[in-house]
Amino acid sequence: MASMDSNTMSKPKRDIRILLIQARDEHDILIQEQQCFIERCAIREDQLITINILDQTADNIEAITLQEYDALMIGGSGAYSAANDYPWMNALLSLVVRANALSFPTFGSCWGHQIIARALGGTVAYDRELTEMGCHTIYLNDTGKQDILFTDFPEQFKANMGHHDRVTVLPQGGIDLAFSKTQPHQAFRIKNKPIYGTQFHSELNAERERERLIAYRPYYTEVETEELFQQILEDLAETTEVDGLLEKFLDIYVANGL
Repeated sequence: MASMDSNTMSKPKRDIRILLIQARDEHDILIQEQQCFIERCAIREDQLITINILDQTADNIEAITLQEYDALMIGGSGAYSAANDYPWMNALLSLVVRANALSFPTFGSCWGHQIIARALGGTVAYDRELTEMGCHTIYLNDTGKQDILFTDFPEQFKANMGHHDRVTVLPQGGIDLAFSKTQPHQAFRIKNKPIYGTQFHSELNAERERERLIAYRPYYTEVETEELFQQILEDLAETTEVDGLLEKFLDIYVANGL
């Protein structure tokens, strides 16, 4: 695949094939996440090929041929921390390393953002004290304002999220694009490559975020009362600039071959 500095390859959006990596125990959320990516990428269902990594052996993951697809996306995980090791973790990290070597269009959302960072040499930490849940304000830094993916975003915008892990050190070649009041690495990219991560959920609008938070309510024990939890749900942003981010990523780096 082409890097951001070339314009030698392109593909009609109707023909794009996306590989989505998931790590989900709950079947309903597995399907919900797939629908979220279909909606936010503005693609047909048959254009999204999904792999639940929990069902795969390391050999199966290592056998994935990225060139069969046009983009790699990595979603959320529920109970699986990006800071921990699992039987499939090294193979997943190796897949990201291969994508990086190929300058393959890759986008990580929340857990996927953390996986990309860890795979390429960054650091991820489990940090309940800086948990973000619900709708929060994100601020672009000067580099983010100039980035092709965020150039039409306002300097600050709302995004929906829910996470305990966070990136504490960017990977080699990682460039910060955005931050929040408590976390400096809300979005980053790999220099001169079509590889991005967002700590916020780029695949979730307010309706889908509400579904996800309700499903994972038992994990957020720091939200001590149902009254506070309901307030978080009510404060979700119905429409934000983030709603079109994944579609824009595909338009720029796959359909236009940048």
